[in-house]
Amino acid sequence: MTAFARRARASAGRMHPELSLVSYTLLGHLEESGGCRATDLASHYALDKSTVSRQVAALERAGLIERRLDPEDHRVQVLHLTEAGTRILAQVTQSRRVAFRERLTGWPQEDLARFASYLLRYNATVAQEEPVRQPPAD
Repeated sequence: MTAFARRARASAGRMHPELSLVSYTLLGHLEESGGCRATDLASHYALDKSTVSRQVAALERAGLIERRLDPEDHRVQVLHLTEAGTRILAQVTQSRRVAFRERLTGWPQEDLARFASYLLRYNATVAQEEPVRQPPAD
């Protein structure tokens, strides 16, 4: 698992040298959620608000995210991917898919099915262990 995490961090740096693996994770969440507040990111990932603030600032400087006023509450700013953010996230996703395909080339179908079932089982176990996330208090 440690080797896997090291490779993931290294590949993130190669895709966009200014961004960390955490930044890519945040971009993915913003895409998946359709945008959210920085406090929502901190809550979702159980990170300190200052950590998220630094990551968000880096993503803004890189032009990958932008702040928009919440249409329902103009006091709130919601983070969204920019076109550049969407594009780089798609590039990273495609690059990772290609890398996985290359690494798994030659694996027998039975091994691929077993490996996939183990990953599903692992992810299901982790999901069960995660605390139920409450919406942040305003």
